[in-house]
Amino acid sequence: MTDAELARAIAVEAGELLQQIRREPGLTGAALGAKGDRDANTLILDRLHAARPDDFILSEESIDDRARCAAQRVWIVDPLDGTREYADGSDEWAVHIGLAVDGKPVLGAVAVPARNQVFATDDPPPMHPPCPAGLRVVVSRSRAPDIARCVGDRLGAILIPMGSAGAKAMAVVEGRADVYLHDGGQYEWDNCAPAAVALAAGFHASRIDGRPLVYNCENPLLPDLLICRREVAGLVLDAIAQG
Repeated sequence: MTDAELARAIAVEAGELLQQIRREPGLTGAALGAKGDRDANTLILDRLHAARPDDFILSEESIDDRARCAAQRVWIVDPLDGTREYADGSDEWAVHIGLAVDGKPVLGAVAVPARNQVFATDDPPPMHPPCPAGLRVVVSRSRAPDIARCVGDRLGAILIPMGSAGAKAMAVVEGRADVYLHDGGQYEWDNCAPAAVALAAGFHASRIDGRPLVYNCENPLLPDLLICRREVAGLVLDAIAQG
């Protein structure tokens, strides 16, 4: 099994497990989210350790082994991206399985199980044509970043509220939005797999100042992100630079 096939298979299996947990009677709210995080993390780590025993893993739900910083290959995973949405019954949550090689997001898979979808670098979806109604910027449902609102105003864009980071990024890849712009705090596991999938599908993915996304850093904080159609990347970056 190739790395890309492995990422896809694990994302799908973890998503199926999370759907099964969701159907268990008596589990709601924080307890449901906690069990989903814990059990999906265990499954993912077990599968990766078995299939790629020499690779390191950085997971949101595990203690960080800083020895990974000297490694060439590091799997960067979020077993349940959007725990709140998952616990609340929303379909806007995801499973992230990404692989960084020499700090670059080379491949990955993002499963959106409640929508029965998986997006992966080995078979990215075709690029959809631009929306004739104008730019659509996907933002957090609970708190849209000020920068996204400012850029949206400057570009005359429509803001589309949505849940987890993976769900928002895949909305762009799927063609339901054109821009995902985030500022205000993310970690490598929030965006490694989504960035890998977006790049494989031909989209732009970078920091909000245009710098490349770098992974497997000692501090896994990666606070800002831009994923968008390549033809609008310059416009969006210019609008961001205006402050």
